[in-house]
Amino acid sequence: MAEAIFITQDLLSCPVCLDLLKDPVTVPCGHSFCRSCINDCWDQEDQKGSYSCPQCRHTFTGRPDLNKNAMLAELADTLKKTKLQDAPPVDSYVGPGDVECDVCSGRKRKAVKSCLVCLLSFCEAHVQIHESPAYKKHKLVEASVNLQEKICPHHDKLLEAFCRTDQKLICLLFIFENCLLDSFIFHKTFEFIPR
Repeated sequence: MAEAIFITQDLLSCPVCLDLLKDPVTVPCGHSFCRSCINDCWDQEDQKGSYSCPQCRHTFTGRPDLNKNAMLAELADTLKKTKLQDAPPVDSYVGPGDVECDVCSGRKRKAVKSCLVCLLSFCEAHVQIHESPAYKKHKLVEASVNLQEKICPHHDKLLEAFCRTDQKLICLLFIFENCLLDSFIFHKTFEFIPR
């Protein structure tokens, strides 16, 4: 089965300008930048005679040669052609009170869904994999913090019902193991949490 690979703008962004890489080059430590961005950085270091990587701060004696990163250039061009590089709206990035995407690297985007099986939250781009048939048994809910609190600590099942007698959230296994046996004596009613 082929795995879906998602290329996000974060992976093809220059660490200096934060835009999609333009004429990407790789420095000796392995990091990649826009040619103009790294040249601008290193032009400011010309007087010192030593140059450093803006990402990892590895220092080089003498100005290193810049080699075009053909693979990143091709990926960035493909991204431009498919128009996936359009910057997400400003409000798609995580802000105070928002749930952040657990998959985004770099600048985090706002999560739109949380998976109660994976116990992760996903932005619009990263939740798409859950549309695959392989994930049909995964339970997506509105983005939520503290996902672990929605899982029964005894059974590792979703807390789907509220026991009015015990005044707490319970999972279906708890109902069958405990409450139904006692329902005529102790537990009067259950409320199922809407999905």
